[in-house]
Order: sequence, then structure tokens, then C-alpha cells
Amino acid sequence: MSEKNQPEEHAPWEKEIDEIHTRRKLAKQQGGKAAVDKHHEKGRLTIRERIDTLLDTKSFQEIGEGAGVPEYDDNGKLKDFQPANFILGFGQIEGRKVIVGGEDFTVRGGSPNPAGLRKSVYTEQLALKYKVPLIRLHEGGGGSVGGTGNDKARRPLGDPVFSESRFVPLAETLSSIPVATAALGPVAGLPAARLVASHFSVMTPNAAVLIAGPQVVKRATGHDMTKEELGGPQVHLASGAIDNLAEDEADAMNQITRFLSYVPDNAWSFPKAIAPTDKIDRCEDALASIVPTSRRQPFQMRKIIEMVVDQNEQGSSFFEMSRKYGPSLITGLARLNGESVGVIGNDCLYYAGAMTAAAAQKMRRFVDFCNSFHLPIISFVDEPGFMIGPDSEAAGTIRHGTAAISAVLQSRVPWACVQVLKAFGVAAQAHFGPDAYMLNWPSAASGALPVEGGVAVAFGREIAAAEDPAAKQKQLEDMLAASQSPFPRAEGLSVHELIDPRETRPKLIHWLQLALNARTDAPTPYLTGMRP
Repeated sequence: MSEKNQPEEHAPWEKEIDEIHTRRKLAKQQGGKAAVDKHHEKGRLTIRERIDTLLDTKSFQEIGEGAGVPEYDDNGKLKDFQPANFILGFGQIEGRKVIVGGEDFTVRGGSPNPAGLRKSVYTEQLALKYKVPLIRLHEGGGGSVGGTGNDKARRPLGDPVFSESRFVPLAETLSSIPVATAALGPVAGLPAARLVASHFSVMTPNAAVLIAGPQVVKRATGHDMTKEELGGPQVHLASGAIDNLAEDEADAMNQITRFLSYVPDNAWSFPKAIAPTDKIDRCEDALASIVPTSRRQPFQMRKIIEMVVDQNEQGSSFFEMSRKYGPSLITGLARLNGESVGVIGNDCLYYAGAMTAAAAQKMRRFVDFCNSFHLPIISFVDEPGFMIGPDSEAAGTIRHGTAAISAVLQSRVPWACVQVLKAFGVAAQAHFGPDAYMLNWPSAASGALPVEGGVAVAFGREIAAAEDPAAKQKQLEDMLAASQSPFPRAEGLSVHELIDPRETRPKLIHWLQLALNARTDAPTPYLTGMRP
């Protein structure tokens, strides 16, 4: 019999293959049309739509799409399929490999079902194994009183005593790979813990981050509050639990994309430089007059930063993080001649730039982050000292401040310090890294105490005894201000250069190239000892 006349053979596994495709189709229905429509009515995307918004087109390679609970009819035929309510997979952002995962709020409100919980843990394990950035898109609750299992009589219950805690990879990611997270709706319990276990976090205006929801809080504490009152953006931007606020979900994805553009894939690699589009020798005339001659008059440190770092078609390359937390300190990422750098500065519009307990914790965390991913640090200094007063003492500012100083002096990345104005007291030490390249502007003033406060304390009796106390105080202030001039420090080589402020950018770029070219050690994870 010729091949042409042979009977057509069916694939031996056709039935099973059809079921695979059926299950995939059912899984993509998520919680069903009604649940998806309800979600859209709230102005929120589904987790699959969020992943598509974030990643390069058609780059998502899902892991565990078949995980879930099947439902069969009386004849053993697949009738329905409830998917795991956590979606994960590999993808690309601007051609760069990442892993992304997030809760599916349309199934059980994102509260983990058994397969969803396993996938959430596996997301971190995969990121650690393949050493790629991890992105979590959160919207969902933690465990319920009834737990994740449906059959309460089933044994064994819980994980075996010899199993590794699922929180181990959660902790390990922070020292190994960049982690960026977003709160895109209500986030409570374990997802909230995952959200804040990150290097960068962003939330949308309709999101809330909670240890426990309003009903649990009301029953336990008597406080009757909404989700927004408990953990809305204004609460957690100020608490420091969340770094940035996004205008909407698209902006949240854009901020994550921008954050990742400054950092390497992992702690075993350096950040990649991009082709610079800005001039190395760009000198902004506005820098020469931006600091007022009156030290009591404020100025805009962010404008200084933006004029010094690279400019591009979208504006400044400066990407600020945690603006509302510890607001007397500015932290963010930028590029200098195409190279990634971390940026620190004082904001004199808040407490004259003084270091509060929150600012100190912000400093410590940011410096550790820069050291973890090999980002040189540029410090713009206008530090009047630690915040004083009873509230500052009650907040433990001295301990947090000393911990920040310890973090700075344990740094292994290159530091450059531009003293713009004040550098007083112990707190000033948090702005000068070890073996730093130090530039002073002519407006710089250094000492144990600011002249204004120090004169009143040191010469109190002399001022009080004078015929004109106000005139006497001004005379003493002017005399001591001259002793805090930057010229003697330059004369004694206590700084590398006293510069025209317009020279700041080219000076920093020249230093940065030397510092990067001098690296000989291979990049490795950053480990520290105990701090105060």
C-alpha cells in the first residue's frame, strides 16, 4: 500500500494536548469575566495587563501557568479550572532580562491560594538562581484565618520542621539582585512585607499598604478607619515604607523601568554606562549665584543637582527617591557623563537641612543600596548638624545618625563631596565618604557649630553685658564667620579644590573617570558588620 493510501494517524497524546490548551485558556480567564469587569470598574488593570504594560511586547515567558485547581464533571471530564492567583515569569524591559510576578486580585482578592503561595516564593528563588532583577506588582491580601488549604482534615499540615523558611529568599534578594515593587491597590499582610522588601517601591493614588485591614484593626484596637486612612499614599510616603508616588499604573511601570536603568543585573556586575548626550564641559552660570550671600536665606539644592548631572531630551537624568520621607535629605539616582551615580544632598527648606532620625535612616539605607550595586556617590553638602529638641531626642536621632555615619564610612564605592554651604557638627561626617574627592564652593562654611547658634552659647555673658547686645552679637558672628571661610581649608589642602561653582560638572566627571578606571576588584555582594 502506498503512503498516499495509508489511513491518517492521530497524535497519540491529542486528548491530553487538547486539555493542556484548554487549561491555559481557562487560566487566562483569571477570576472570570464578572471579576475582571469589576476590577476594571475600580480603574485598575489585571495582573496580566500590568505585566503586558511593563514588559517589552511579546517577551513574557510564563512559569507555572498550569498551576491551580481543576474541576471535573461526573464523567471525569475537565469542567473548569481555578488558576493560581499569583502570576510569574521571565520577560524583558528594553531588551534586558527580568523576572516579574504579582497577585491576581480577581481570584480570592489576591489572598493566596496554595498554588499562588508557592509561585510567589518561587519567584524570588528564580530571580536568585538566574541573578536577574526582580519586579513585584502587588495587589492582594495575606493569609486568611482559614488558611490557604480547603480540606482542614487533611494531614500533614504545615511545612516539615526541616524545611527552609520561605522568607530566606525574600531576605537574600536584597543583597544580590535589584528589587523593584509597586502597590497597585490594597496590599496587606505577606504581600505588604514583600512590597517593602525592595530597593525601590512605588504606589498609585488608589493603593493602600496595610499590616492588617480596617475590620481587623477595629476589632483589635477600636480604631474605625478606612484603608486610605490606615495606609494610603500620604501615610506611607511619610513613613518611608514606600519610596515614590505614581500618577497612575502606567507611571508606576515607567518609574520601575527608569529605576532599573541605573542599576546592574546583580551584585556581581557593574552598572552599564550609556552613551552620553550631554557635554562634559557644560558650565552653568546660574550656579555662581544660586547660593545667597545671606546664610539665613534658603536656596534650591535640587536645581544645583539637576544643573550638574547629565541632561537628556526628557530633562534632567536625576531620579529622586523617597522625597517625602526624611525630607531634609535628598536621595536619588542620576548619570554623570553616561555613568550611573547615587546622589545625596541637603534640603535647607526642611529644618535648614538638619539631620533628623528619619533622614539618618534614609541616608543609611540609600548608602547601603549604592554599595550593594556599585554606584559611586556624589554628595552635595549643606548640613547644619543634627536636629535638636525634645522630639529629636525622643526619636533617638543620635543613634540613627551615628549608624548613618558608620554606613558612610564603611563604604567601598567612590565618593565625591561638593560642599555647597554648611558642614557643621557630628552630622556633617555623614556626608563625606572615606577617601572622598572633596570640592568646596566659595560659599562653604565649616566648623563645630553654626555661627548663629554657637555665638549665642559661647559668648552669652559678653553679649548680655554689652551696651548694644544685638550689635555685639553681629560683630562676634562676623568675626567667627571669617574663621569658617573655605580659603584656609584650601590653603592647608584640607580639600582637593576650592572651585568656581560653574566648574562643578567637569571637575566631577574628570574625577569619576579616574575612579572607575582605577577599579581592580571584581564586583561582589556587599556585607557589613554591626552598626550602632
